[in-house]
Amino acid sequence: MFNVLTGLALGIVIFAITIGVGVVVLQEFGDAVGGSANTTTSALQTELGTSGLAGWTAAIIALSVGLLFIGALMGKKMN
Repeated sequence: MFNVLTGLALGIVIFAITIGVGVVVLQEFGDAVGGSANTTTSALQTELGTSGLAGWTAAIIALSVGLLFIGALMGKKMN
């Protein structure tokens, strides 16, 4: 059970790092290329930020943990 939780935690950390790195890269890219692309990268940052992919993080964590416990309870043998 704890091996699965460790894998889940590692997945969540990698998910958070991906979002963080994506936002930083898009910000720097927008600053480097000028005004017309900055609008596009700002829109992409919004898609990665709280109103986009990162906004689903809580739901993904809750669903993952819930499915983990449901699977553990279903796998338990009853006497």
